[in-house]
Amino acid sequence: MTRKIIHIDMDAFFAAVEQRDNPALIGKPVVVGGQPDSRGVVATCSYEARKFGIHSAMPSSRAYQLCPQAVFVHPRFDAYKEASVAIHSVFKYYTNIIEPLSLDEAYLDVSECEMCEGSATLIAQQIREDIFNKIQLTASAGISYNKFLAKLASDQNKPNGQFVIKPGGAEAYLKNLPIGRFHGVGKVTQAKMHAAKIKTGGDLKNKKMTELQNLFGNAANYYFDLSRGIDSRPVSSHRVRKSLGAETTFQQDMVDVNEMQEKLFDLLDEVLESLAARKLLARTLTIKVKYASFIQVTRSYTSESIISDANKARDLIPVLLQKTEAKNKSVRLLGISFSNLLSRDEYIEKGQLTLF
Repeated sequence: MTRKIIHIDMDAFFAAVEQRDNPALIGKPVVVGGQPDSRGVVATCSYEARKFGIHSAMPSSRAYQLCPQAVFVHPRFDAYKEASVAIHSVFKYYTNIIEPLSLDEAYLDVSECEMCEGSATLIAQQIREDIFNKIQLTASAGISYNKFLAKLASDQNKPNGQFVIKPGGAEAYLKNLPIGRFHGVGKVTQAKMHAAKIKTGGDLKNKKMTELQNLFGNAANYYFDLSRGIDSRPVSSHRVRKSLGAETTFQQDMVDVNEMQEKLFDLLDEVLESLAARKLLARTLTIKVKYASFIQVTRSYTSESIISDANKARDLIPVLLQKTEAKNKSVRLLGISFSNLLSRDEYIEKGQLTLF
């Protein structure tokens, strides 16, 4: 049976919540994030602000330069979480097979839903109407027979629109699609593809498997399938968290390596507490360093054994920091994260951890 997948993506979610809760902001360029005189960044912005070239992760000071009349608002995550819970309650009316990607984005498998005569297109339309009527926010939707295509489709008619890619129509849709729009193709891969004269989905499809293997190694099969609209991943209601971390941006650039190390220790304690609360263990530790120049690097260590232990991790942090240029460059941001996660119960079941 052909699956019916909907990808719902809320429109400028944080900014839309701010405009909903403060009608004086409606129609104005709203920037949610750090203040323009701080070292913060843009979390998101309204569509009115995007017309000026503002985008997420941009320094707030730069956003102000592009649009001095913008209204800068501190994030209210409790309000966003409350709205997200309400949105998910709408989803659950139509299906229990929901894969959340973030507070404002999710996949829904409506293959077994009999509402709206079983039409995924009509179900998506109804979900969007329900969200608007009940929560006063707009959403965009993509409808297709797999997750890759549904996510692409949700971007097609943003904001407050939807688009469907039907079985048999994928290859025609992908043929002229810029390769940078493909999920999993970042800036580095895009540059590599452009160098190999792969600029559209059609160019990618025309490459032989051997050519793709020479270019991308183990990822060749992934790109080969995507160019043909093939994606067998199910919508999973039980997504496994891939990593857990924390980071902080400093009001003033940090130059003392010892102070950086102490700040990483503080972040480590915060992340270890979160891991313990979720009963998770980890085999990979990563530190992130962003220099004053905004160039960002990461350094990681992966072990066969568990390293999400305070003593082990504290020993690793100076080693990883030494592998950066932090001692020679000013630093504006530090972060730490654990990945290669597994549950404590799973680890015990494998006989790798004693109970005491």
